[in-house]
Amino acid sequence: MSREAIDYFSLSHPLRGPASKIALGVRKKIFQVFMDTMKPDEQTTILDVGVTPDRTLPESNFFEKLYPYKHRLTATSIEDASFLEQEYPGLTFIRTPEGELPFEDQHFDMVFCSAVLEHVGDRKEQGDFVRELLRVAKMFFLSTPNWGFPVEFHTFLPFIHWLPQPLHQAILRRLGLEFWAETKNLNLLSSATIRTLFPEHADIQLRKHYLLGMPSNLMVYGEVDRAPVPGQSHVL
Repeated sequence: MSREAIDYFSLSHPLRGPASKIALGVRKKIFQVFMDTMKPDEQTTILDVGVTPDRTLPESNFFEKLYPYKHRLTATSIEDASFLEQEYPGLTFIRTPEGELPFEDQHFDMVFCSAVLEHVGDRKEQGDFVRELLRVAKMFFLSTPNWGFPVEFHTFLPFIHWLPQPLHQAILRRLGLEFWAETKNLNLLSSATIRTLFPEHADIQLRKHYLLGMPSNLMVYGEVDRAPVPGQSHVL
């Protein structure tokens, strides 16, 4: 089984408290975009990929807190967040390994995934992750921090993430931030790069959340088209 208690939040950072208040507000707005665009009802089955065992931050597992039809919600993670079943009666938690999800094709009506895509590896691994999400559901909604925002949300450092990735990572190592200097732990996306993870013909919808007048988060959503395309096993 995969690693446990991964600190994707920089819990010990002195800015974590005020940043969490901002993050909660952002995620509430992302949730509202999900509800307004995807329009789930009490019969809709949803898979939330990437829940966390963290129970200290107000923004952790915000979808589980806010979603009204918990009896139709399945949460999954490479970490153990089984406490969610007791905290939100009706919800189902399934711990899964990295890689393929243990669900049949189109098993769920929708898949929701927030702030995970930037943590799954290089562009190829991110593309594989996206295709796996699309495989298990009929509709999808993903969100991720925007590379173009001047402050990087995990390290709280401004501007240096705009440098070429090897230089950015070298600076992080010099600052003692080895965890964030690994591509497998942090690989940010722009609105252009996130589109490359989907087939070229895909009719995805992309929206941006704005913070202080600048786009801080990207949201991509749409419906999965199962029409076969040569060379593609699962496509939009």
